[in-house]
Amino acid sequence: MEQYLNPNVKDIKISGIRKFFNMVADIEGMISLTIGQPDFPTPLHVKEAAKRAIDEDFTSYTHNAGFLQLREAASAYVGSKYNVHYQPESEVIVTSGASQGIDVVLRSILEPGDECLLPGPVYPGYEPIIHLCGAKAIHIDTTENGFKVSAESIKKHMTDSTKCIILPYPSNPTGVSLTAAELKEIASVLKGRGIFAVADEIYSELTFDGAHRSIAEFLRDQTIMINGLSKSHSMTGWRIGMIFAPECISKHLLKVHQYNVSCASSVSQKAAYEALTTGVNDADEMKKEYKIRRDYVYKRLQEIGFHNLVLPDGAFYFFVKIPDMIDMTSFEFALALAQEEKVAVVPGDAFSTYGEGYIRLSYACSLEQLKEGLSRIESFVTKHM
Repeated sequence: MEQYLNPNVKDIKISGIRKFFNMVADIEGMISLTIGQPDFPTPLHVKEAAKRAIDEDFTSYTHNAGFLQLREAASAYVGSKYNVHYQPESEVIVTSGASQGIDVVLRSILEPGDECLLPGPVYPGYEPIIHLCGAKAIHIDTTENGFKVSAESIKKHMTDSTKCIILPYPSNPTGVSLTAAELKEIASVLKGRGIFAVADEIYSELTFDGAHRSIAEFLRDQTIMINGLSKSHSMTGWRIGMIFAPECISKHLLKVHQYNVSCASSVSQKAAYEALTTGVNDADEMKKEYKIRRDYVYKRLQEIGFHNLVLPDGAFYFFVKIPDMIDMTSFEFALALAQEEKVAVVPGDAFSTYGEGYIRLSYACSLEQLKEGLSRIESFVTKHM
């Protein structure tokens, strides 16, 4: 019966991140610098709130968009932190993780023949959904611009078929962010056109060198903002995301969300309410530790011989160019490193063809693991230079 499946489903591939992780996961003694999973526990007060929700039988369906007090808290959260304001009753949708939010948004706006602009390299979770919609992903090469899309590069790639651009900043896999000035320039290019700005801001609370800014601040009418608690509150398994959009857009997104999951987990919603109220600044301590790790990794990578490094100002990744003297593809480098030194990184080609020649290294692990992992990487590089 496989032949009768939707051809678009058969065409898409498993994420290169997960594929490589699964390949090397069973190697004994492996230090994994692959998955974007915070190594901090979910805050205790958030876990206690979930326990109370169970004890109080808050285990039924909620409003499709999430229970109202949570939407009010989410609205207040982004309003106070990012200066973007949404009506909780009609412009906020609580989703089953930011990933489901991405799916809902793209399936709501894309039609066959549409084009969706993406920075390259980029997180691999967008393109398969674009393909399932019958649309086409158009990658913008950012490797010569510090891994940032610019207003000028967007203009060069826009066509009559362009329906949206995804702005995933701070970025997975590069860790870079866009400044207010850069966002204003992009907003000026998009303003008044029938093009949506889809802002995936899941790493917004993990910025090191200044406050996060959203394009929604400058282009509210055309922006659909996606966020969540997986990274900010170390709640990856709780599956809570949020979509913020003008009512005229949000009312249609809600229909797709409703038929997709009905509503997010009620217990997780209660935990999310606690995170967005009592725990509004829970990310601060994690961010301090990530910055220490970032600075250490940056110094060590330079010492090892990785040059032309882009210092991340958010998230918890480095996107590192393989030295020219090492004649290996990204996949060959990552596989040999895993086999010879028992360190796992992600081949750059998992993040589009523009990632070839790079590796992604996650520093969402202890400083001790990073020290040992980087020592092993140094040994590998020295041997193959």
